[in-house]
Amino acid sequence: MADNESQSGAVEPTRQGSAPVSGRARQGMFGVRGTGDTSGYGGLRLPAYVPPAAERPYGGWFDEFADNFFAALNEQGLPADTVQQVTVDRGEITFYVRRDHLLEVCRTLRDDPALRFELCSSVSGVDYGPEVPQRLHSVYHLTSMTYRRRIRLDVALEIDDPHVPSVVPVYPTADFQEREAWDMFGIVYDGHPALTRILMPDDWDGHPQRKDYPLGGIPVEYKGAEIPPPDQRRAYS
Repeated sequence: MADNESQSGAVEPTRQGSAPVSGRARQGMFGVRGTGDTSGYGGLRLPAYVPPAAERPYGGWFDEFADNFFAALNEQGLPADTVQQVTVDRGEITFYVRRDHLLEVCRTLRDDPALRFELCSSVSGVDYGPEVPQRLHSVYHLTSMTYRRRIRLDVALEIDDPHVPSVVPVYPTADFQEREAWDMFGIVYDGHPALTRILMPDDWDGHPQRKDYPLGGIPVEYKGAEIPPPDQRRAYS
């Protein structure tokens, strides 16, 4: 049996070429160098941790699910490299998905009778810092209420091209969550019905949860702010 072929005959992701990178070494609690760190954690050193690519058997229900998942992707005609890597870490299975096929993967997970992931319970952004290639990640937690299972999808993005398709057409619950990931991390969700800021003012410069965003010295931009009357406020529907 080939290395990338499961017992059911479904083609699993190949592990040739560059794999998605996550995790980086940390120095100090807040990344402070030299003086100025009064937190007591200035000497903290944490090595980079990157969960390795998982090999079968994954354990538990993961194997049965993976067989059904890859078989469904094959039936949809999606290429073998749609899923770049599978990791199993801390009791959770993660599929690193190429962004070009994210919507098809989500529709398959939602609609296939053997999968039935009806709910996208969370969309979040991650920034692993300037030292990491493809430093931005858009992460999706999907829940199957039919089979009582949870999985993660992860899409890795370059900082210079932070575009990923919006999953709102498949999972409407992702609407405000994608807006928050855009606001905080600058991940652009193409096709979102109203991709505007949700926490910061509309004219705010930058994305506050990126690792290279300054921790202080940001001018206060709320002085002189005015709340418009209801008939002049922006509509989102």
